[in-house]
Amino acid sequence: MEYVYGAMLLHKAGQDVNQANMKKVLKAAGVKADEARIKALVAALNDVDIDKAITQAAPVAAAAPAAASEGKPGKEEPKEEEKEEEKVSQEEAAEGLGSLFG
Repeated sequence: MEYVYGAMLLHKAGQDVNQANMKKVLKAAGVKADEARIKALVAALNDVDIDKAITQAAPVAAAAPAAASEGKPGKEEPKEEEKEEEKVSQEEAAEGLGSLFG
């Protein structure tokens, strides 16, 4: 992720997203730069309009948390059936351990 963040930082600062600049950003952040990953990222971003990609991704990113919490106003309590299953499981486990020790 730090490679993508570095590319976004360079873009936001108005700098070219190239290998030399990526190395500088990663080094400044204390990340050991992997030449192959930098080269692959720069090549992948070569024909990408980063501003357009960010604006298209923003509504999706904003909608994801809303969709995840839809129908779940708060933490749901376990159903009674689940509590009973857990109790039975613990009882069975205790019986199994008891048989080990005679």
